[in-house]
Amino acid sequence: MGFKMGIVGLPNVGKSTLFNALTKTASAQAANFPFCTIDPNIGEVNVPDLRLDKLAAIANSANSIPARMTFVDIAGLVKGASQGEGLGNQFLANIRETDAIAHVVRCFEDKDVVHVDDRVDPIADAETIDTELMLADMESIEKRLQNIVRKVRGGDKDSIQQERLLRAAMAALEEGRPARTVVVDVEDEKQWKMLHLLTTKPILYVCNVNEEDAASGNLHSSRVAEMATKQGNSHVIISAQIEEEISQLEDEEAEMFLSEMGLKEAGLDRLIRAGYTLLALETYFTAGPKEARAWTIKNGTTAPQAAGVIHGDFERGFIRAETIAYEDFVTLGGENPCKEAGKMRAEGKSYIVQDGDVMHFLFNT
Repeated sequence: MGFKMGIVGLPNVGKSTLFNALTKTASAQAANFPFCTIDPNIGEVNVPDLRLDKLAAIANSANSIPARMTFVDIAGLVKGASQGEGLGNQFLANIRETDAIAHVVRCFEDKDVVHVDDRVDPIADAETIDTELMLADMESIEKRLQNIVRKVRGGDKDSIQQERLLRAAMAALEEGRPARTVVVDVEDEKQWKMLHLLTTKPILYVCNVNEEDAASGNLHSSRVAEMATKQGNSHVIISAQIEEEISQLEDEEAEMFLSEMGLKEAGLDRLIRAGYTLLALETYFTAGPKEARAWTIKNGTTAPQAAGVIHGDFERGFIRAETIAYEDFVTLGGENPCKEAGKMRAEGKSYIVQDGDVMHFLFNT
């Protein structure tokens, strides 16, 4: 299990160039033309994690399988998309299927790449897309409220709860606030998620800068960072140009290139890390002679739930989880030394899995 991040942005902000680089594919036509990305391009990338390589070496694993992250390159958006302008309806349908939104904003100056509004203003770009998403949510809420009138009058509990949550979301939207700003009680969380409102999705602002600004950003990216902090969202600085160049290089050449640019790691790594933080994700591992594998889970996941990521039968028949902390596994040199040192723990159903745990599940079939 990885997670799905939709990449959105106004035409010509570098969105498809970034997608091509991240997924090392040229399937998205990164042409200087609005709507060149008509169907969502879906690309899966490995989640880089040096811990997995160390575990595989210690466990003498035949294969090493990293966690996966899915990027969806969604067609360029324009003003009026919520009313179906441009490719609006398609855009909105595709974005509903994602866990989070990576909003690429243009933070670079380039006379050869036109901007739909003939100016470079990442804050205005962000507001354009935010407005379209909010308008789409308002339209969706109005329709849903109309559809549940009879059930509410009939006293249906689920419909009454849904109506209350929809009206809370609408109140926020009418004040110009996204639905994610609504405080939701624990007992309402499940129903709230089922509303699938676009503005409840967390946003990661991707500041696309020129090569020379990739290490420290610029005035434009600083403004975006300030905006993201106020919203409770995240931002990351990336040069799509650099990522595109790196994607064509071998690993060693890429490292040298990054070093010359004053960068410690590729933009992909920073993007995934920021996405993990935004979605409160973490990784646990399984390691044996056959394979060492990384699995993505949410913070606060119990041992049975983590087992269910591998297979539903593991969760249903869960007995216990033999667990070793990553640091112990690496320091002591594997499973058997950890057993001998008393560092392997038998954890039950209530155990909350920690990032880096190396686990082996016992279950009834």
